[in-house]
Amino acid sequence: MTVNLDRSYRHCRALHRAHGRTYYLATMLLPAWKRRHVSALYGFTRFTDEIVDHLGEESPQRRALRLRRWSDRFTTALDVGPTGADPVLPAVLHTIGVFGLDPADVAAFLRSMAMDLTVTEYDTYDDLLVYMEGSAAAIGTMMLPILGAADPVAAREPARQLGLAFQLTNFIRDVGEDLDRGRIYLPLKDLARFGVTPDDLRARRVTPAMRELLAFEVARARSHYAAAAAGIPLLAPASQACVRTAYTLYGGILTEVERAGYDVFSRRATVPRRRRLAVAAASLFIRPRRPLPAG
Repeated sequence: MTVNLDRSYRHCRALHRAHGRTYYLATMLLPAWKRRHVSALYGFTRFTDEIVDHLGEESPQRRALRLRRWSDRFTTALDVGPTGADPVLPAVLHTIGVFGLDPADVAAFLRSMAMDLTVTEYDTYDDLLVYMEGSAAAIGTMMLPILGAADPVAAREPARQLGLAFQLTNFIRDVGEDLDRGRIYLPLKDLARFGVTPDDLRARRVTPAMRELLAFEVARARSHYAAAAAGIPLLAPASQACVRTAYTLYGGILTEVERAGYDVFSRRATVPRRRRLAVAAASLFIRPRRPLPAG
């Protein structure tokens, strides 16, 4: 069992390192014993994502069946433990047990992933928030016990807000990639407000109206970052450098979108590697509990 568990944690770490560059760099600032638990959660979410976002010839019905079987396997394993040679479940179940994570958060995440198989657009931001409750806010609350906080109740809402900030940042950066999957996450009401249609998005032309729309969404994302900022000094001192780094680098993606003139179609907005490393290094020298600029 120990060998299988260690192998599962290594597999989750490999998924994290391969697919979550910015997040993975930030987690290198955590104590070693915490890193594998963060990677376990990442591995679980990434494995589920790959079922939902598979761009091959697999039909939506087939993906829905795979997701349902995966969800059932996870639910069963919560009660009886992992069976077979599943590469992800041993690590995530161990992490859930070690920190007493709420299975309801995982269930919320799986519900949102199921939505991705049938819902391709959202009318309002409130509608999108229903999806993001599972895909983003629940991830923040699952991370909180691993990161640690002297007052988990006070830190809970900022953790949710940081999850929402990261998710909306991804939606802004990945408009083109999401179109490839047949999805539009930017609310249709926001599009209409700025005179942008879904077909305008599909045309992938950066018009003045498109820039106004994306500037609006960037400001909305930054409001979530601002709501999250006060939570970072509440975390365990050993976790603060990691979260400060992730906060700064993900927020930096929004700055890169702005610098590119809101062209989210020609190339993926990324923070330059030198900047990523500099932010990570600087975070190590910031006094714990020092407030973070909110915005």
